[in-house]
Amino acid sequence: MKHPLPADSRDYQHILLSGIPILDVRAPVEFTQGSFTQATSLPLMNDEERIAVGTCYKTSGQRAAIALGESLVTGTLKTQRIAGWQAWHRTHPEGYLCCSRGGLRSHIAQQWLIETGTACPLIAGGYKALRRFALEALNRLINLPMLLISGNTGCGKTLLLRTLPAGIDLEGLAQHRGSSFGATLVPQPSQASFENQLAVTMMRKAPGSGEYAEFRWIVEDESASIGSRHIPAVFRQKMAQANIIVIDDPLPRRLARLQDEYFVHMACAFQQHYGEEAGWIRFADYLRHGLTGIQRRLGLEKYTQLHRALEGALIRHRIQGDASAHLLWLEPLLSQYYDPMYRYQLAKKQDRILYRGTFEQVQAWLSEVQSTAHPR
Repeated sequence: MKHPLPADSRDYQHILLSGIPILDVRAPVEFTQGSFTQATSLPLMNDEERIAVGTCYKTSGQRAAIALGESLVTGTLKTQRIAGWQAWHRTHPEGYLCCSRGGLRSHIAQQWLIETGTACPLIAGGYKALRRFALEALNRLINLPMLLISGNTGCGKTLLLRTLPAGIDLEGLAQHRGSSFGATLVPQPSQASFENQLAVTMMRKAPGSGEYAEFRWIVEDESASIGSRHIPAVFRQKMAQANIIVIDDPLPRRLARLQDEYFVHMACAFQQHYGEEAGWIRFADYLRHGLTGIQRRLGLEKYTQLHRALEGALIRHRIQGDASAHLLWLEPLLSQYYDPMYRYQLAKKQDRILYRGTFEQVQAWLSEVQSTAHPR
C-alpha cells in the first residue's frame, strides 16, 4: 500500500511556535551543540560514523561517502535505527524530520521510513534553516522597547518576571541563577540552544498587530553571562540602553526568600534526585563550591569566617533540620559582599532608573504598564 508523502515545510514560524515535534537525525555531537526543545535526537549515524563518512566525502566524493555510510549503517544496526524512528513517528504522527541542512541524511532517513510504510515530511533546510529563522526573529523583536528589573539578591526579580506577559526569564532559559550559587540540577543548555530558546520565547510573547505602541520586554538586569552562557550581543546592547525598575525589599524578607530557595528547596531537590545520603553530600558540596567560587573576591580572612559558619550551618541543618542556620553566613555574605557590589553597579545607572519600590509596589507599577501595552 502506498503512503502519500506529506509536503516538506518551510513554515518555520508555525513549527517553532506550535512546538511541533522534530525527529533530528544529526549526529549526537551536532545535537548537543545546538537544538530546539521540541526535538528528539535519533541519529542516522553516530559521531564516529559521521566523521568517517565526512572524511570520505572530502577525499573521494559523495558517491563513495554514501557507499561507506550504507556499509556502516546496515543489517541489525539499520533495523534498530529505523525501528526507533518508527516508534517516534507513532507517538508524534504530526512531526517533521530534519538533519543539518535538509540534505542527504534526512532524505535517506525519510526514504528508509517510506520503504517500511511510514511517511514523515522534512523540514526544508533542516536545523540550520530553523536556527537562522529564530535568530532573525530575535534580531527583529529586540528592537521593541525594554525595561530592566533590578534589585538586591533575594528581592524576587525572577519570581516577578515569571508573572508578566512580556517577562523574559533569562536565568530560566540558561538553567542558572546567575551567581556563584546559581547552578541547578539541570545542566545548562549549549550556547546555541540557549539562543534558540530565547528567540522562540520572544516569538511566543511578542505582541500581535496593533499592540506594539506601548509594549516593553521586561528582563532582569543581568551581567553579560549567566553561568557559562552568554547573553547574545544584540540583546545585551538593548539591555545597556534600557530604563530600570528597582525592587527595594528589606533584608529580612530577602533572607527568607533565599532560605526557601537555596537551602530548603535545593536540599530537597538534591535528595530527591540522588537519594537522601548522596543528595545531602552533593547539596553540601554545591554550597561549598559556591562560596569557594568567590573566595578571591572575599579575601582569605572573610572567606575563612564564612566557610566556618557554613560548615556549622550544614551540621545544624542536617541534624536538626534547621535551614535557618545558614542565615548566619548568608546575612554577612549579602551585607558585606553582594549588596555593596550591587549598589556600586546600580550607581553607574542612576540616570536610567524610572521607579523604585517594594516587590508589591513594583508589581503593581509593572502591571499597569503591561495592561496599557496589551489593550483588550
